[in-house]
Amino acid sequence: MYVGYSNNILRRLAEHNLGKVNVTKHRKPFKLIYLEGYLNQRDATTREKFFKTGWGRTHLKKVLKNYLGR
Repeated sequence: MYVGYSNNILRRLAEHNLGKVNVTKHRKPFKLIYLEGYLNQRDATTREKFFKTGWGRTHLKKVLKNYLGR
């Protein structure tokens, strides 16, 4: 599971899948399975930080339980 934010999600997903991001280049390919959109960057980064916590990951796993099969 990877959590991040971008102002151009298709470009960012392509960068990850092309191995242009050092942190994720050994974990590709990536597939977008969940997206939230925000009009304000601070709101987006606050939400990203939440998803990177234990509570946030637990929340995502609950929301995506049917997709993830858990």
